[in-house]
Amino acid sequence: MDFKIILAAGVIVAAGGAYWLSRPVPGTDMAQASATSAATAADAIVSITVPQISEDAQIGARIFAAKCATCHGDNGVGRDGKAPPLIHKIYEPGHHGDMAFLRAAQFGVKSHHWPFGDMPPVPGITQAEVGEIITYIREIQRANGIF
Repeated sequence: MDFKIILAAGVIVAAGGAYWLSRPVPGTDMAQASATSAATAADAIVSITVPQISEDAQIGARIFAAKCATCHGDNGVGRDGKAPPLIHKIYEPGHHGDMAFLRAAQFGVKSHHWPFGDMPPVPGITQAEVGEIITYIREIQRANGIF
């Protein structure tokens, strides 16, 4: 069977399970809470608009906040002296596809666009979690004109 089909099916099953276990609490607006924290980040590299995000992206937002925001800033705006913004033309799907995000999170990546040094692998992150993070990042990118 084709590897892409197996991978896609695994991601879908894992995403469904992740959604069920971490579905949004009614009355919670993750996008608005995230936009407020991003606006107060003094070391943000870029300024962005955070849209109303889908329920799937809200799952990704929670995972991103727990596993990525320490380096990449709230909503992927980057942190001066720490890590680059993911809401940036360099990370558009045509240049850094979804698989690039997965490989970077799982295996780390050598510095090649920014002067922040190499990115280490993210300990314990799963393919399903990266899939949810990608959904979140791509929605914010689209809202900021990055296709």
